[in-house]
Amino acid sequence: MRKLILALALAGTALSSSAVAAEKLKIGTEGAYPPFNFVDSSGKIGGFDVEIGLALCERMKVECEVVAQDWDGIIPGLLAKKYDMIIASMFITEERKKQVAFSNPYYLAAMTHAAPKGAGITDFSNEALTGKVIGAQAGTTQADYIAAVYPDAEIKLYPTQDEANLDMVNGRLDLQVGDMLPLLDWVTKNDDGKGCCELIGEPITDKQFVGDGVGIAVRQEDNELRERLNKALDEIRADGTYKKINDKYFTIDVYTMK
Repeated sequence: MRKLILALALAGTALSSSAVAAEKLKIGTEGAYPPFNFVDSSGKIGGFDVEIGLALCERMKVECEVVAQDWDGIIPGLLAKKYDMIIASMFITEERKKQVAFSNPYYLAAMTHAAPKGAGITDFSNEALTGKVIGAQAGTTQADYIAAVYPDAEIKLYPTQDEANLDMVNGRLDLQVGDMLPLLDWVTKNDDGKGCCELIGEPITDKQFVGDGVGIAVRQEDNELRERLNKALDEIRADGTYKKINDKYFTIDVYTMK
């Protein structure tokens, strides 16, 4: 009987340990997409995405670790269980839904064109931009957009948005397409961006490319986690936590783009 009691106690301890371990989650993010995610001078990962993710974890009462992952491997990393969710300004698209499941949007999104100041580009048709050098970050919906819309341009793709920006500063790009908020941040707050470039044209809101907003990606089988994230998102919107984080980075409410 004593042996049975001891065995049950040990089994209970093991189950308890498993439950605790299951509540330690990892967030995957890029770390190269300011102001949404970046690595600061001390090597710490920060940004709007990261702070929203940690606020959601706190609301779900789970311990979370943030992991940096290059963009081109970010979905494979999730599927390989390197982390439990992706919070990295990922547009919710039908193509991505074939691989992952998404939470409700945690902010809305649009894309935009950026060009050197004085470029004088007003016609954004393929015909008008034939032969122009147009850039975007590789593996993004922006890259899909320029490939589809500008087949007769010279397309240049970059591992990170920062590298695309740098080539534009150095005069190697005539035009680029990127997520509107990071590019707006770059041309208004970054010294290089302010000095060289500007946003031009109307926001790009074609749902084929921007999807239904920006969501948190989880593995398709992790529906319980997805529902918990949705509930936590509603709660941080309701209690002002979301607004506090939003206002640290933006002058508009990115949840509604108003």
